Amino acid sequence: MKKIHIMLLLLCLSSMAKAQPRFKVLAIYENGGHHVAYSKAAKVWLNKLAADSNFTVDYIQNTDKINDDFLKNYQLFIQLDFPPYAWKPQAVAAFEKYIAEGRGGWIGFHHSSLLGEFDGYPMWTWFWDFMGQIRFKNYIATFASAKVNVEDKKHPVMKGVPAGFTIDKEEWYTYDKSPRQNVHVIASVDESTYNPDSDIKMGDHPVIWTNLKYKARNIYIFMGHDPGLFNNTAYTTLFRNAIFWASHR
Repeated sequence: MKKIHIMLLLLCLSSMAKAQPRFKVLAIYENGGHHVAYSKAAKVWLNKLAADSNFTVDYIQNTDKINDDFLKNYQLFIQLDFPPYAWKPQAVAAFEKYIAEGRGGWIGFHHSSLLGEFDGYPMWTWFWDFMGQIRFKNYIATFASAKVNVEDKKHPVMKGVPAGFTIDKEEWYTYDKSPRQNVHVIASVDESTYNPDSDIKMGDHPVIWTNLKYKARNIYIFMGHDPGLFNNTAYTTLFRNAIFWASHR
């Protein structure tokens, strides 16, 4: 009888352990606009990965809830397609502290580098520094495919990612300068492979990087406009690796 009780206790403890997620993710995305199709596809992909890997994802579409206490619940902040402007002041303060003190990791996609003055809002200078001191300049509105070259093949987010891979459809933002001097570049786009070709180029053109100056593990991945990205194995491998690296899992 004693053995049966012990077995039941172990089963109960095992079930309780399985019920606890390994970590919690907060993802913010815009509710509309040109990028909502990407964000919807990202949610489907993220939710399956979370279920398969025992973590949870909560989604928000504005910064109203973000403060110190709210962010304490999350080990990773994903900025799916959400610009760095029009944030509530308490959200700005809490996010800066979250990153500066390494309270959690951060992955930013695409729209996260829309730095400048937009919709009547000033540039968020802290975020400007966080992103390598760049200012948005232009983009290929008609889209182009291009080859992305991995520069740091040993970085954990590049495990299983080919040394070069093609992105079929992107806008390829350009900035006032390369962020290279202020960040650690992990990959860049080869502008000579644009198809169709475009005059909108910046020369040295990093598209994936991390800013080592900040305590939080952070990574910016420019590619994040087209929902078809989730059919690209190189992209989903990169995204998956980034989640577990940035969250220290």
